[in-house]
Amino acid sequence: MLLCFVAASTFWMLNALNKSYSTQTTYPVRFIYNEKQLVPLKPLPEEVLVNVTAKGWKLLRKALRLEVQPAEIYIRNIPRNNYLLGSALRPALVNAMDGLQLNFVVTDTLSFNFDSKTSRTVPLQLDPKQKLTADGFEVAGPVKLSPDSVTFVGPSSIVNKISSPFLVRLPSTNLKASAKVEAPVTYKNQELVKANIEETVATINIKNLVQEERQLLPELVNVPEGRNVLLHPASVIVRYQLFEDSVSLLNRESFKAVLNFANFNARDSTIVPELVQKPVGVRKVMLAPQRVKVILQK
Repeated sequence: MLLCFVAASTFWMLNALNKSYSTQTTYPVRFIYNEKQLVPLKPLPEEVLVNVTAKGWKLLRKALRLEVQPAEIYIRNIPRNNYLLGSALRPALVNAMDGLQLNFVVTDTLSFNFDSKTSRTVPLQLDPKQKLTADGFEVAGPVKLSPDSVTFVGPSSIVNKISSPFLVRLPSTNLKASAKVEAPVTYKNQELVKANIEETVATINIKNLVQEERQLLPELVNVPEGRNVLLHPASVIVRYQLFEDSVSLLNRESFKAVLNFANFNARDSTIVPELVQKPVGVRKVMLAPQRVKVILQK
């Protein structure tokens, strides 16, 4: 009984596969374009919906994707329109279909978006907004990057908008000693844009900072004629930092502060002190107090 059932089923299937059927199915398509000149901005369609007539054997082979030749769509230059009507696909489908009779294309529109491919090399730079050192330390001299540039390849509409210089950031901060640190080259649209490097090595020279302060007698500028001046306080304090190995070389007499009466604030009788001269090598310079009380006497 079982053998009879198997035999009957086999003959029935073979007989059914020899008949012709009309059905709606998908058919693969393949875009042919110069990959050195063009790049798609989104994934390209891989199939279209069609209505065909064919024998069961052909439909089964197509369903199993056995020796199915995709319909080829040629893109030679950047298209004026980013779509193809279903009716325009008919010649390519007819040429590709083996044993299938195309009745009509069900898919109304096939959408795509191509852009010209371009290559652009831009210099690398460490992000100046990133704080690299721990408190009491600072970067001495420029940071060297190796390699110092990156080449991007991809759609011109994206690549041409990449900033130059291209900023990179260190994964580790709060550095207290000179070091070589790998900085990843990260960017958007990595599925479309490719870079020739994944990281650069930053060589950073770090030195210890020393805090100092000294007292200054500010020079009076543009004092009204015939007026005596009383200051409170009479002197200002300049606070600054310098590298530890520069302490013995600093010319501390080079500091100069002024009180310019052209900037006299009549509301509170104060002047903001200005530092007009400082020695080479100091940084983070501050004056205290921020305002000096001025009393004008006849």
